[in-house]
Amino acid sequence: MADSRYLLHYILDYNESNGVFIEVAGFAMVCLFVGLIGLGRIYLGMHSLVDIIGGLALGLGILSMWLSVSECIDHFVVSGQNVVSFWAALSFLLLFAYPTPELPTPSFEYHTAFNGVALGIVIGIHQTFHQFHHENVPRVFSPQLTFLAFVGRILLGIPTILLVKFCSKALAKWIIPIVANTLGIPVRSTSYIPALHGMPAYKKSDEIKQSGYLQKVFFFSKQTSFDVDTGIRLLQYAGLAWSVVDLVPSVFSHLGL
Repeated sequence: MADSRYLLHYILDYNESNGVFIEVAGFAMVCLFVGLIGLGRIYLGMHSLVDIIGGLALGLGILSMWLSVSECIDHFVVSGQNVVSFWAALSFLLLFAYPTPELPTPSFEYHTAFNGVALGIVIGIHQTFHQFHHENVPRVFSPQLTFLAFVGRILLGIPTILLVKFCSKALAKWIIPIVANTLGIPVRSTSYIPALHGMPAYKKSDEIKQSGYLQKVFFFSKQTSFDVDTGIRLLQYAGLAWSVVDLVPSVFSHLGL
């Protein structure tokens, strides 16, 4: 729910022609949207009223914290040092920091996809901010970006993004198992690689003792094999996001769109 509030803040903050009516209408739409989500959660039995109130309070806290540090993070992403390596390491650590649920849940898949999207956006923005993402870029339906040019961007951009997503997934499915085998890290696959289906998730202790150094470092917990689907999903969505903010605008620039 905090994302809706931040979206409203972003639109009002970067639009110089705001009026009282627009601000009130935007705030009302956000309240209606958040309220309908809360009512839907209660109606479906997914959350209670206490959960909704707690979520609203937590969302407001996260929003206020983000607004206080967003400018510093933006400055770091645009013009900082070692941005790509730092964010790649952070994304990797966030995968291991995610709590293990008692029952299977798709939330970790969403977390991995979101993590990959953030990584791809940071890489792309850091490399091309001054070319494609500054405040003076052409706006939609302006004389600098006509409706026909906008349609051309849609027709070219969406297939390019989908192609990059497919290629990054195929490349990750090929590279990650090879790297894991080279480093002596046992892996398994839940759905992406049929050859790794049904691989044992645990090894005997004497087998671990005979493994390589990196494997011993990784197996500080009870887990003795890793699901390559996590890395595949991370790289897939990182490639997708990078294509949106870097590759596709570069193609538009070369074609004059």
